[in-house]
Amino acid sequence: MVAGADPNPGAAAARGELAGKEVQMESQVDPLIAMLVDGLDEAFDHRSWHGTNLRGSIRRVTVEQARWRPGSGRHNIWEIAVHTAYWKYAVWRKLTGATRGSFAFKGSNWFARPVRGEGDEAWAADVKLLVAQHRQLRAAVRELAPAPLERPFAGSICTAAQLVRGVAAHDLYHAGQIQLLKRLQRRG
Repeated sequence: MVAGADPNPGAAAARGELAGKEVQMESQVDPLIAMLVDGLDEAFDHRSWHGTNLRGSIRRVTVEQARWRPGSGRHNIWEIAVHTAYWKYAVWRKLTGATRGSFAFKGSNWFARPVRGEGDEAWAADVKLLVAQHRQLRAAVRELAPAPLERPFAGSICTAAQLVRGVAAHDLYHAGQIQLLKRLQRRG
């Protein structure tokens, strides 16, 4: 053991100390809520063990890459990005009780992108939409009360915790899909 080292580093972390530095502890956040927020963030834009997350998969994607389709009738990266923004919105709406119809585009699930004539500015705006929907969802999850997280919504078999875990898994699924589309483009 290193001289002066804490024999129980877990205890040091619990006290808010790590490597001699104070760590900001969010004591007012329930541990389950914190875990759900961490899962959302790791799937979207925080460093994690699994590799590329959703935000990382679209980082430095050009408008040409975003609009490329692997075949007729197949989705492109751009459509996948807006699709994931929509489902973040849908989960936020379910968690908050907000009414339908406030998403940036009319419709649901899949949206044809780009619309004729759209380019760099529209791609950048849709990426900003995705980031904004993530932030909105993240804020709503942080405000959830821990007690009802595991109770199904009225008329549903899904709980709030399942929806949040599911949308994080959805991000990772589509991050992998985008990574594959980028590789296919390089081959084609």
